[in-house]
Amino acid sequence: MSEIPGLVTFMRTPLCAVAATRLPLHLYRRLPILRDRLAASAFRPDLLIFGTNCLCAFALNLAVFLLVGKTSALTMNVAGVVKDWLLIAFSWSVIRDTVTSMNLFGYAIAFLGVGYYNHAKLQALKAKEAQKKAAQADEESGKLLERAASGNRKNDSQA
Repeated sequence: MSEIPGLVTFMRTPLCAVAATRLPLHLYRRLPILRDRLAASAFRPDLLIFGTNCLCAFALNLAVFLLVGKTSALTMNVAGVVKDWLLIAFSWSVIRDTVTSMNLFGYAIAFLGVGYYNHAKLQALKAKEAQKKAAQADEESGKLLERAASGNRKNDSQA
């Protein structure tokens, strides 16, 4: 897509603006139907839970935006795979959900993929650091050679 992390947000904003202008009219038309259904059911909305849920969703979106901005979308996908593992482990250990051999095979493939990705990224990071150190060593040796050459020129000119 692009190197600019907020580009999708900027591209999506006009669509959200159009949807937001239609929302009051839609709510006005649907409000009587919703009121009748709510009166007929035992459901009562809790604004505190709704508000905290909205704040959590906003915090999650902000965290995703910052994570993708600092790292990459691939890192976000890998974090999503790890999150899925944790959810599966929770559902298996606490809720006692069944896990089939096909599920375990899929999890193993995903685990190997994430492990390979982390290994490859670590190797690339080590290679980059080694290149930086080699470049610094070459630069330092070049400066030493220049000093030695300029020192020899001074000695030759004095003699």
